[in-house]
Amino acid sequence: MSEFQLGLLIIGALAIVGVIVYNRVQERRAGIDAEHAFGSRHSDVLMEEPPPRREPTLEPVTRKPDQAPAMATEALPDESLDYVIDLAVQRPLSASTFLEYWAPLEHRFARGVLAAGSEDGRSWTRLAHGDPGAYNAYQTALQLVSRAGAVSDGELIEFRSEMDNLAAMIGAAVKAPEVRRAMERARELDEFCADADIQIALNLVAAGGGPLPAAQLEQAMAAAGLEGSPEGGFALRDAGGAVVYSASPVRGEDGHELAKLAFFIDVPRVADVNRAYESMVHLARQLAAGLDGILVDDNGRALDEQALSVIGAEVDAVRQALEGRGFAPGGPLALRLFA
Repeated sequence: MSEFQLGLLIIGALAIVGVIVYNRVQERRAGIDAEHAFGSRHSDVLMEEPPPRREPTLEPVTRKPDQAPAMATEALPDESLDYVIDLAVQRPLSASTFLEYWAPLEHRFARGVLAAGSEDGRSWTRLAHGDPGAYNAYQTALQLVSRAGAVSDGELIEFRSEMDNLAAMIGAAVKAPEVRRAMERARELDEFCADADIQIALNLVAAGGGPLPAAQLEQAMAAAGLEGSPEGGFALRDAGGAVVYSASPVRGEDGHELAKLAFFIDVPRVADVNRAYESMVHLARQLAAGLDGILVDDNGRALDEQALSVIGAEVDAVRQALEGRGFAPGGPLALRLFA
């Protein structure tokens, strides 16, 4: 076969491949046009059920809330915590079409990413599968910091690259921060997170040492209005189902005797954390008085009025620091940062 004939064969093969690719592109474009024309942008309000009303409750510590707190599902991309990429499409694109491209990235980066859509570029809606809307602008975000630490350079670069690919597939213009500055911001925020990540623990123990008298503690719990027994512990939850503070039994070395009742509060994840701390201390004191017990820290040092006040001041200092950075304790951003 001559070089001329070989060249003709190659040109013919390339032409066939080009036709196939062109047909695929046209099919995809036609599908998007159909979604624009016939997709509904409104949910059926008659089919929606009103959310159940929840009150603060004390319940066994092993029980989980019936549903995740609403704030967790309403979180939106935020430049104070996320690497946010803006995508502007030429005409409204249905959320269902966008989510087809987004799903593999959501799976790849797990819970570290989220996406939102907007009709006007100002008011944003968190995207979820089944969203009937169509939007003129989209935002995607990779969370820069969590309790696991700061995102790696490689992960951030990969996310940026994947978003460039997604934008090309939907015909969107991309606006994204510089990767190097985002990494610097992530490291600084990680240092702040480490300083503000405070958990407070109080332990109720028998004044004379030895195990707690379970029967007497149960009576003290009943006098405080707590149902159940000290065997299972309890948790105070807010109206959204989130734990405000908890108390768990700790066994002795033999695994049978009740060594202490441990109270715990995760400061950055609790709304109105000062009041929550005061409530926890009040209940711990009430139970201690009911069985002639004492409160100690994790090192066994007694916690008197002054020590508890110092801890309370530390809680308030952390609250102020978090609020100063825009991460109010118990708020949507704090729940994501300290997850």
